[in-house]
Amino acid sequence: MLNINKNIVNWHLLTKKEQLVLLSRPSINTNAKIKKSVSKIINNIKKYGDSSVLNYSLKFDQISIENFYTPQEKIDRSSLLVSRSFKNSVAIAKKNIEIFHSKQLYSDLEIETYPGVFCQLIKRPIDSVGLYVPKGSFPLISTALMLSIPAKLAGCPNITLCSPPPISNEILYIAKISQIHRVLELGGAHAIAALAIGTKTIHKVDKIFGPGNIFVTEAKRQVSQCIPCISIDMPAGPSEMLIIADQNANPVFVASDLLSQCEHDNNSQVILISSSQDLLSAVLYEIKNQFSSLSKKNIILHSWNNSRVIYAKSLQECFKISNFYSPEHLILHIRNSRKFLPNIKNAGSVFLGKWTPGAAGDYITGVNHVLPTYGYSNTYSTLCVSDFQKFITVQKMKKKSLINLSKYISELSLTEGMDAHNKSILIRTDFLKK
Repeated sequence: MLNINKNIVNWHLLTKKEQLVLLSRPSINTNAKIKKSVSKIINNIKKYGDSSVLNYSLKFDQISIENFYTPQEKIDRSSLLVSRSFKNSVAIAKKNIEIFHSKQLYSDLEIETYPGVFCQLIKRPIDSVGLYVPKGSFPLISTALMLSIPAKLAGCPNITLCSPPPISNEILYIAKISQIHRVLELGGAHAIAALAIGTKTIHKVDKIFGPGNIFVTEAKRQVSQCIPCISIDMPAGPSEMLIIADQNANPVFVASDLLSQCEHDNNSQVILISSSQDLLSAVLYEIKNQFSSLSKKNIILHSWNNSRVIYAKSLQECFKISNFYSPEHLILHIRNSRKFLPNIKNAGSVFLGKWTPGAAGDYITGVNHVLPTYGYSNTYSTLCVSDFQKFITVQKMKKKSLINLSKYISELSLTEGMDAHNKSILIRTDFLKK
């Protein structure tokens, strides 16, 4: 039976140290054995290429693959093998995601910073990107959409969608409607290594996106550090949600949001904070009531062990706790919730009001659900189109502007002991004076 009583805590009765412990994340132990195993996989793929990838696919996925890439005819045929209701749902989600992300396409910038000095910021798509879509008991079609749409909008010319075998028809259908022609049937750390290193048959990418298990996460971390010119989207950890609720909140809705987050993963974490004791009690009752009808009871039980239910003295204190925690998902079950946006300093994605459940953001509102976890929302942002682009600065000076600014450049360069810098200015100004 779900133990709902042990997690109720009065925030203001805790010491600073106890507060820190209360808001700690589930410990994700990437032990030395896992690190060594992943390192060995990366090194073997460096040395042996395709043969090593084949061996790991057979070892970990129990499948022998003749061709790593899914044939185009199989991708095209997927549209005949998925239901009409699935296609309709995907069409709505895709449209909303495209509408929101298309507004992130900004024009190049050009500014005259000083008379005759022109500075530009121009954007270019990353040439080659790998989109990793993990596979659990069910296909993660939402992740495939959230990665492929901004990659296409950014204009990336070479996109590889990578997912463990056998790839479902639903994932292949996302690739088809997203016009992604490279679909790599690989999973796990060896898939990340193959994307980062490249082999005789597998195209190397410049940046890798997408979530995964502890081996995938560790592989992304290692390749970003040991393979030249490879980057990743963001550090990853288990999914999490923090809810701030006032006395007007509907406890049935709040409980359903907490439970929906709990079913993600054993290491997921949910935190409920309120200044209403009655609301907290009502939500706990509803959690017990709703839990009995859910299918992923074991996962939810594990996640609930990581959960926290906190009583705070005021809404201001609720936001202070939330900002310190820096949640991936933040739901405000608060009346007139929009007016509290200025109170939010750290969060991956915010859901306003009782009619905006976390599940809607996971699939269909249009915002991206690839978010910073494990407290990284204090420095990282929601995945955007710009993550698939790079920005280049351009400068141009006229002759007169160089003369006018030359003494300042000389002063600053000589202060730094850069006499060659100063010389490059003097040569030009002397030439112009002659």
